[in-house]
Amino acid sequence: MPRNPSTGVYSKPAGTSPSIGQIIDPVPWNALTTDLGNEITNSLPRDGSAPMTAPLKLAGGTVSAPGIGFASTPQTGVYLKGGGLLGFTQNGVDVAFDNDLVYATKTGDYTALAADDNAVHRFTAAATLTLTAAATLGSGWHYVVIADGADVTIDPSGAETIDGAATLVVPNGYSTTIVCSGSAFFTNKLMTKILTKADSTAVGSFIDGLLLSNNTGAPTTHVDFAAGSARAGSSFVSSAASFTKRVTGTWAVGTGNGGLDAGAVAANATYFAYALRKDADLSFDVVLSTSATIGGVTTTLLTGFTLVKCIGVVLTDASSLIRAFVMYPKDEYTFVTPVKDAVSAAISTTSALLALTVPNGVKVKAKLRIQFTSSATTNAALIHDPAQGTLTAGIGNDGGIAGAIQAASNYAIGSGDIWTNTSKQVRQVSGAAGNIWVWTDGFHFPCGRNA
Repeated sequence: MPRNPSTGVYSKPAGTSPSIGQIIDPVPWNALTTDLGNEITNSLPRDGSAPMTAPLKLAGGTVSAPGIGFASTPQTGVYLKGGGLLGFTQNGVDVAFDNDLVYATKTGDYTALAADDNAVHRFTAAATLTLTAAATLGSGWHYVVIADGADVTIDPSGAETIDGAATLVVPNGYSTTIVCSGSAFFTNKLMTKILTKADSTAVGSFIDGLLLSNNTGAPTTHVDFAAGSARAGSSFVSSAASFTKRVTGTWAVGTGNGGLDAGAVAANATYFAYALRKDADLSFDVVLSTSATIGGVTTTLLTGFTLVKCIGVVLTDASSLIRAFVMYPKDEYTFVTPVKDAVSAAISTTSALLALTVPNGVKVKAKLRIQFTSSATTNAALIHDPAQGTLTAGIGNDGGIAGAIQAASNYAIGSGDIWTNTSKQVRQVSGAAGNIWVWTDGFHFPCGRNA
């Protein structure tokens, strides 16, 4: 056949270019007409009345001059990209399409690659997902992470960030879509919105659970916090499991680690426990501080955490060990061993302050038991809130919580729950001179527990 199958160029058979007066040889002329008939038959009809019988081979084209175009819009069509990839162009602009969605299960750490564009990976165990450099993945690269078994930590390359942070944790039971800008990574924020919904819509202040107790294995140095949640205004944090901190070290993230915001554990000290929320993943932690207010907590070690609310208090003894205590609902503490804060101490008609073993820096309601004796045959002892000013003990005056002595040097007993001042003190006074014993059984330190 005269058509070259490689180039498509048609060449007439020899002997089919006659001159004037030459007698035409029917053999080459018949071959020519046969070839022309075959070529017309093998040509693609413009009206589409017949299909191709072999692959249609086109010019590769470019984004501005595609191999397949349109007469009215020649810059719209299909062209061949580099690397044998098919490209689509509209008015000379390349049109991008997603790769096929690919699903895979991961059981451990993984590095997301450029080939994972539009992939959905379900992690069934704790894992770190390392992201290839954003410049390598390119703008528009996107990837879905499902945490279905444990938390998944997303860790961008080098100093690159995700949602502005060095890492992002997808908690177990949640998912997120990661998008690359070419220089950083972002998520669709859905997970964050779900996790912070309570913060953005709720107000109030409360503690549910999170009861404190001496740790069973190390009761004098470690304090346990039961599962629960805490809110202060719009800030909320919760813990599904018990948590432990120790007073013998400065704060470090995680259960069982040091809890002090600064310094070393001190004797006869008060340590307030504050619930923390990690900004990156909203997880729970606790810091211990001698400050009675959030504003006074030393935050040097707490970068990336938000102080939510004071959830309790622990006291140390003269040996810098945590006093054994039992905590009950509604923020009530009872010492396992009652503390004798007065032993045959003098008491008189002159009102005086009495220091107790209770938290320092806050007002608490001390749980007191007293014993009183006097050489006067009729007498009464009164212990009361310093906020009441100076009161006078005795019948017909301001009363008392122990007395009246009917026999000289006999004993009377009494009890009461008395509010202190912020210096751990109550006031004491009697109708006549005498001596008093005071046992502190514990205290109420209201943090917001209703149960």
